[in-house]
Amino acid sequence: QRTKMSNSSSITQFLLLAFTDTRELQLLHFWLFLGIYLAALLGNGLIITAIACDHHLPTPMYFFLFNLSLLDLGSISTTLPKAMANSLWDTRAILYAGCVAQVFFIFFLFGAEYSFLTIMAYDRYVAICKPLHYGTLLGSRACAHMAAAAWGSAFLYALLHTANTFSLPLCQGNAVDQFFCEIPQILKLSCSDSYLREVELLVVSGFGFLGCFFFIMVSYVQIFRAVLSIPLEQGRHRAFSMCLPHLVVVSLFVSTGMFAYLKPPYISYPLLDLVVAVLYSVLPPAVNPLIYSMRNQELKDALKKLM
Repeated sequence: QRTKMSNSSSITQFLLLAFTDTRELQLLHFWLFLGIYLAALLGNGLIITAIACDHHLPTPMYFFLFNLSLLDLGSISTTLPKAMANSLWDTRAILYAGCVAQVFFIFFLFGAEYSFLTIMAYDRYVAICKPLHYGTLLGSRACAHMAAAAWGSAFLYALLHTANTFSLPLCQGNAVDQFFCEIPQILKLSCSDSYLREVELLVVSGFGFLGCFFFIMVSYVQIFRAVLSIPLEQGRHRAFSMCLPHLVVVSLFVSTGMFAYLKPPYISYPLLDLVVAVLYSVLPPAVNPLIYSMRNQELKDALKKLM
């Protein structure tokens, strides 16, 4: 099914990775992905509804969490439904336009999500280390500006990568070795050295991501130093229980995403690539609602009220 093509203009569709050729296992993949997808929809949907309906949750943390849940809903809806449909109907095809849309939305939504995870680390830092300045540093106007910057910069970032990737001539066939359209896999189909331009862009982006990750780590070092000086065991436990899960999700998201996009193309382990893709594209949107609601009494109360 892998066809050689002279250039990308003759490609009307791409072929995504087939998990298996066995019909029973295809259906098993469908049901497994459906379960994860419904759990993510339910969890994020409940958080969005609870924050929107409960006027006792107006703090910046819940405003950012509202945005994060919206992004999680969007990002998991970009990858999983198409993979589920392909498993159900025993096909591998995705239209060229569909592939372009997937690449754009993956970069847009995950870029914005990472920005919000960075902002939320700053929010926790100010709340725990500078509580007296919380109202001034994170007023409604400052929060709106930060959110607008996160959404706007992610949009431009996604536009740049998508335009750059799909302007490349593709002549190594149309089979993408992933269950969704991923830039490193599309670059493998390129037949000119111009793909190095996109690789350079990805490396520059990687440094940006590392900068944000460094900022998050520094924020958490300050938070943990402040928390360890709290004499009350209960207060210390509460602060740790709020911050540690956030740090775990950020670390997983960054490490797997960097591995997928920055490893050299000649290093190819299909199973490892698949596991890494699931870890950065499927797992965070599915577990974020659990992490942010289970550890948060105010949100649990709001959800109970909503029920």
